[in-house]
Amino acid sequence: MTAPQGPRAPRTPPQDDWRLFRGDGDARRVDFPEAPPWRRFTPADDAPRPRPYLIGPDESEVVNAALLLRRPLLVTGHPGTGKSSLAHAIAHELTLGRVLTWPVNSRSTLRDALYDYDAIGRLRESNLRREEAGSDDDAPGEGPDIGSYVRLGPLGTAFVPGERPRVLLVDELDKGDVDLPNDLLTVFEEGEFEIPELARLPEDQSHVDVLTADPRVRAPVTRGRVRCSEFPVVVITSNGEREFPPAFLRRCVRLDLAEPDEQRLRDIVEAHLGDAALDGVDDLLRAFLGRRAPGELATDQLLNAVFLRKGGLDLPAGALLDAVLHRLGGAV
Repeated sequence: MTAPQGPRAPRTPPQDDWRLFRGDGDARRVDFPEAPPWRRFTPADDAPRPRPYLIGPDESEVVNAALLLRRPLLVTGHPGTGKSSLAHAIAHELTLGRVLTWPVNSRSTLRDALYDYDAIGRLRESNLRREEAGSDDDAPGEGPDIGSYVRLGPLGTAFVPGERPRVLLVDELDKGDVDLPNDLLTVFEEGEFEIPELARLPEDQSHVDVLTADPRVRAPVTRGRVRCSEFPVVVITSNGEREFPPAFLRRCVRLDLAEPDEQRLRDIVEAHLGDAALDGVDDLLRAFLGRRAPGELATDQLLNAVFLRKGGLDLPAGALLDAVLHRLGGAV
């Protein structure tokens, strides 16, 4: 009779084997290698690590024009050309702090980006205080602080007065409602907006400190109005899925980011992965350029392929290369 077998001891694959998962059902403890530079995350309280961003002199001049004119920069281009990353590059180079991001979708409204008022939460707190006090009415001056129930959104926070402007990324505006660009015009032109719930307060409550899109940071609001002292650096991205109204376009500085050519791709790989990253990856560059049609491959897919190759993965032509350099358009 064969002696009963105990559970098999976990096995650790060789350190030079890139395959962490083998699909054989054996439990094992592995050491994860370092993540790609663009997939490393810092604690919430730490400043994110700046990522290399390469842009040509013509494009940088357009950015500077928008900065000097205090106009929104409307950045168009295919996915993966670096539209969103441009906002972070500007904030890093000009030391303007954390980027305020408003990701737009079909349900987004201007109010969402400006502020949110939690009326239900404030009412619940008020009722709780009444119950604890055993009274039907709040004692004078003891109602819940309304500032704790008003939070400025990314656009509203960008308009808080300060010595230096904030960077606001309005990501994929073309995914929003058709009227959203026109709704933004008034705010962009006037540089201010009103919070009606605060504007209606009595005179002795005209100054309220409200929450902002920055963690643990409050901003003073007087008589319900927020007015910027420096117009924020607004970067609006669009994938070109639809046209914007002429009145909106007239108030923007437009920048179209083209697909990077072979030399720019080499520069990007070197900037992200180091000088040695270009050794032995000519076949990946050729495969990427050969498969790329407008809007169907993104630069970070090439970076993924080079990173895997440098990590020990042969990545020959076949299913694995197809999985990394997959088309972005069409059915999946």
